[in-house]
Amino acid sequence: MIRIIIAEDENLIREALVSLLGFEDDLEVVGQAASGDEALAAALHHRPDVAVLDLQMPGRSGINVATELATELPDCASIIVTSHGLPGHLKQALAHGVRGFVPKTITGAALAEVIRTVHQGGRYVDPQLAADAIAAGDSPLTPREADVLLAADGGAPIEDIATRVSLSPGTVRNYLSSAMTKLGASNRHEAAEIARSRGWI
Repeated sequence: MIRIIIAEDENLIREALVSLLGFEDDLEVVGQAASGDEALAAALHHRPDVAVLDLQMPGRSGINVATELATELPDCASIIVTSHGLPGHLKQALAHGVRGFVPKTITGAALAEVIRTVHQGGRYVDPQLAADAIAAGDSPLTPREADVLLAADGGAPIEDIATRVSLSPGTVRNYLSSAMTKLGASNRHEAAEIARSRGWI
């Protein structure tokens, strides 16, 4: 029997996943969570074989939970199920040990097969998401440029961004200018929009 936890902040989707997987004779849902913090606590308590994690949840993201599980429960395989399958998210997930990455449009039977695959030590990435990630290429931004651009997203003044990322206003301007150049954007708002649309921030 493959023991599973499901982490999804939307109750209807979480309950549907639990019901669909309940039809599989070799799968057992042993825990549920509505946030990243709850997911981590449930995993440490139940010690499942597979964690099925929503990408974006209150508290820790699915990727953050998967990263911690890779250290705390190395025998637990993580799968990200998301409606935000951006190239940057996929690459970040794989870099942090996630073994499966699928869209929420997946069927229950297909998800059950992915669970079996990762439990046996394999990997599964939705083919369309993989193709999109390959086509998008790697992020040209340095980690610091990405941090500054994320802080700038939403139109914060330079001084506020500088305080948030613990840099001088001049250094923030330099990072923003570099990010705009790399992304071919005419201003920082456009740069942030481009980076967000590709999952780079």
